[in-house]
Amino acid sequence: MTAASAIRSPLTLLIGAAAITAVAAAGWMFWPAASSGRADPTDAGQVALGEAVYKASCASCHGANLEGQPDWRIRKPDGRLPAPPHDETGHTWHHPDQQLFRITKLGLKPPLAPEGYQSDMPAFGGVLPDDEIWAVLAFIKSRWPSKVLARQPSPNKGKGQK
Repeated sequence: MTAASAIRSPLTLLIGAAAITAVAAAGWMFWPAASSGRADPTDAGQVALGEAVYKASCASCHGANLEGQPDWRIRKPDGRLPAPPHDETGHTWHHPDQQLFRITKLGLKPPLAPEGYQSDMPAFGGVLPDDEIWAVLAFIKSRWPSKVLARQPSPNKGKGQK
């Protein structure tokens, strides 16, 4: 190994790492933030707003009682899955609030779903303001039993929040 190639190798790695960091940082600038909102199932005002928005914007697919569409785990003839329940029988509680917010705001499509995934879940970002999306999530969470609510993953667990 010559002196020039010994210098080039670490320099190449450093430049490559800087380029990857810059691309990742630029990508995050364009990734819609989940805002600084919070879905608080104990906030009566937020839950009441969320219930009204849910009834107007979500219940037609996910059911008036969060029950989802029948056979929600069986693909329809078009290959898409029916709307899942948002009560404790579904999988909504398996996801952290930030992910649920992004799915609601952006729709269920890449990068929030695998490439080629087809879904009837629309993006509500152009329809509902962020505070209403958070309110819907608070309403949904307010209907979960406490043992399910406690099991929902959260980046804040262990930091004073559930």
